[in-house]
Formats: sequence, C-alpha cells, structure tokens
Amino acid sequence: MKLKLPPSSQNWISLIGATIALISLFMIIFLFTVTIVLEQRAAYLGLVIYILLPVVMMIGLFLIPIGMLLKMRSLRARKEEMKKIWPTIDLNDIHHRNAFFVFSIGTTVLLFLSAIGSYEAFHFTESVTFCGTICHSVMHPEYTAYQNSPHAQVGCVECHVGPGANWYVRSKLSGLYQVYATATNIYPRPIPVPIKNLRPAREVCEQCHWPQKFYAHKIRLETHFLSDEKNTQWNITMVMKIGAPHSALGLKEGIHWHINPNTKVEYIASDEKREIIPWVRYTNLETNEVKIYQGQENMLTETQIASMEIRTMDCIDCHNRPSHLYRAPSLFINSAMTNGEIPPTLPEIKKLCVELCAEEYPSTDSAMARIRTAITEFYSENYQEIMENRRDDVEKAIIGLQKSFSRNIFPEMKVRWSEYADHIGHLNYNGCFRCHNNTHVDNEGEVISKDCNLCHFINAQGNPDNPQIGLLGEALEFIHPEDIGEVWKESLCVDCHSGLNP
Repeated sequence: MKLKLPPSSQNWISLIGATIALISLFMIIFLFTVTIVLEQRAAYLGLVIYILLPVVMMIGLFLIPIGMLLKMRSLRARKEEMKKIWPTIDLNDIHHRNAFFVFSIGTTVLLFLSAIGSYEAFHFTESVTFCGTICHSVMHPEYTAYQNSPHAQVGCVECHVGPGANWYVRSKLSGLYQVYATATNIYPRPIPVPIKNLRPAREVCEQCHWPQKFYAHKIRLETHFLSDEKNTQWNITMVMKIGAPHSALGLKEGIHWHINPNTKVEYIASDEKREIIPWVRYTNLETNEVKIYQGQENMLTETQIASMEIRTMDCIDCHNRPSHLYRAPSLFINSAMTNGEIPPTLPEIKKLCVELCAEEYPSTDSAMARIRTAITEFYSENYQEIMENRRDDVEKAIIGLQKSFSRNIFPEMKVRWSEYADHIGHLNYNGCFRCHNNTHVDNEGEVISKDCNLCHFINAQGNPDNPQIGLLGEALEFIHPEDIGEVWKESLCVDCHSGLNP
C-alpha cells in the first residue's frame, strides 16, 4: 500500500528537516557502532555522538512541523473563507491515518533513542575523558597532574560533584559560565584557587576515607640531594603521627585529630587563598569547652570577626591538592634522581636542574628546548670528560628533567608550584605553620604549638654512609643538611625554602 501523507507535509522545509534528521540519526548509529566494535573512546567522538549530532537531529525534526505549519497557512490563505475551528484527526481518512501512525511510531522510536542517547550523554559528560580533554588548553595542567596522583583511578565527578541530583544540577549550572569563558578565551591563567562553591569536602572524601578507619603511625622515608658538586644525598626517616600510636585509640591525638568527630576547629582567613589565618576557635563537642586563639601579629577586632567568614576546618584545608599537585622543583627533581631518571652521579646536576626550572618560559616547547641546550652546553663547557665518556647519562638527564618538568610546570597556563600552595607539611609553603607558629594565643596564654613532634618525629637522618639512627620510638633532634646554626629553630622553613632549595 502506498504511503500517503497530508498535503501539508509536501514542502521543501519539511523535506530538508526530514533529510537532516535521518542523516544525523544514521551518523549517530554508525559512530556509536564504531565506538562499540573498535572500542574507540576519543573525547571528541563522544562529543559528536552524544551532544552535537543529537542537536542537529532535533533541529531537523523541528523543521518538519514548521514547514507543515507554513504550508497549511499558505493553503488557507488561498481559500476565500477560513473556518476558525480546531484541527481534527479522522482515522477513516487515509491521509490522517498514515500521518497518525508515522507520528506515533516515529515518536516512540525517537523517545527510545533519546533515552539511550541521554543516558550515554550523561555518562560521557561525567567521564574523566570529557572533564580532562574537551577543554584541552584549560584543563591540561589539572588533567596531567591528576593522572600522576593517588586518585588517578577516581573519576573527577566523584570528588567535584559527588552523589545526588542537587549537586549534579549545581555543577552543570556553574559549568555554563565555564563553557562561555573557554569559548570566548577569557578564563584566567592560572585558574584561581580555592575553587568557590565546592561541595563540603567531608561529604565526598569520607565516602572512602572515613575518620573511624584512619590508621595509626606511619613510617615515611624522604631522599634529598643537596645542590653541591657531588649532589650529596641526605635521607630523613620520619614517623608520621597520622593518628594515635595504636589504631584502637582512634583520633584522640595525631594529625587527624583536627577532624575528630568530637572536635570542631574553625578559623578565619584574611586572604582568598587561605594562607593567612589570624583567628582560630576550638570547640570540644563533648564538654562544650571553647578556646579562641588570636594571631598576635595581625589580631582581628570584634567588628572584623563579625564581618568575615568563619570556616569549619575539613579535609581540604590541609589536603588542598589531593589530585592536582604541582610539586616544587626541589621535590620532583629529588624524586627523578632517586628513581634514576636523572643520574645522581652527574656532577652538579641537582643545582643545574633547579636553576632551569626556576626560569620562566613562554611555552612548554621553549622550555624543552632550553633544557636540552643548557644541560648539553653546561657539561660541554665544564665537564668535557663527561660528554666524551658518559653522553648517554647526559641525554638521560635531559629526558628525565623534561619529563618531570612537563608534569609539574605548564607555561601556557602560567601554572607552577608557586601559584598553588600545598598545605600538607611546612617545607616550601606555610602549610601547618599557618596556625602552628607559636603566635596564636588564647586568653589564658596557651599557644598553638610549633613543636614538630606533635605531628611526626625523626627516627633517622643524614648521609647514607654515616646516618644518625635513633632507637625505636626515639625522636631525634632535626639536623639541617647545611650548617645554619640554630636559625631553623627560630624561623619558618618557608622563610628560606621556596621550592628551589634541597
């Protein structure tokens, strides 16, 4: 039986719309099949399948009724009288019947495909590939750091959105401006932190890291290389007091005491990056004991306190770079020398690498070229025998530094360690010393102590050939690798260390 449609469907606009819709549909099916059969998961292919082509198909579908409506108006205009009545559907009329079944079957198929497409589009926009590679220039630093982080197997949305429709909708609404900023190239370089309007960290972090299951003490070994000719190795073994001495004691002491369920720590930061904390309030939720500590160097008035945000301390106040850490040159070069990517037996290689990372470059390509040229020229001019007998080691050092540099410094986005402080520890950034600096005092004269042994103690330190080793559980007094007297006791580490020191 010949399919007959209403005369109103016989127009160029509807025909064009139907053609666009059908071509888009077949392209979606074809590309979707390609991704399944060939297991192609490219970000831009997903963008085309689940977002761009469906939009084009919907435009085509909208053109069909628009063309029919215009054709109906044209037909009515030719009549001498127009009856102002509602349109009727008469299934006894073959034209109406065919149109009804085409519409019904087409709508059912479209809804089914739309459901599948919407589901796939939802998962695609929630994927790490979408978050990390669609806006390549913007997210390249974050995506690279993420891939080399402890959370590399955790999806972006697991932390940035978390469960529930409420925060999903919020994230998509906030993403609208981000899309606009990226499209118009007005996004800041580097991206400012902390990110505003993030979900409370404990709601997402504690899906995996819940306080009742934090471990007790943990041994940590750090290897440093000094910036001398021999790249002298200096090891430090520390016992980190993550919790109490025994896990059965919970969070009664140790680093994670700050988020003890029976404890509430609040603070006021006087700068947007939360680097300066002049006011801290401690509340014991079991006894209702309250203590307020004020920094003596920048005390706040009652009026200022009333007008400023009082933030409750949570995971992110210390673990502020859990997946997007840009390490300082002194640290990532130490790591590369420890694992052999940069041969530590090359004279002065630590000092040379740090100096190269300290320079600012217009692009990553220029940095890679500068690293190769500078290291080659340095050993050619100062250590000719190295270039003659150990050229492979020099090449290995070049590649090793280029690799470490490209994971931590991104000139195009102006991303480097100095822009993103890591609040874990206190070597290259204030970190713990934002509060634990002996200057925050309460009304009774009690200070927030700067004593390092509150959080860790040194069990061994020194050159591997002649280390100082303490007894089990014994805390050794810190020995500075370079003789600076007692200065380290009176000042903060960050006063000298800027990420470029050993």
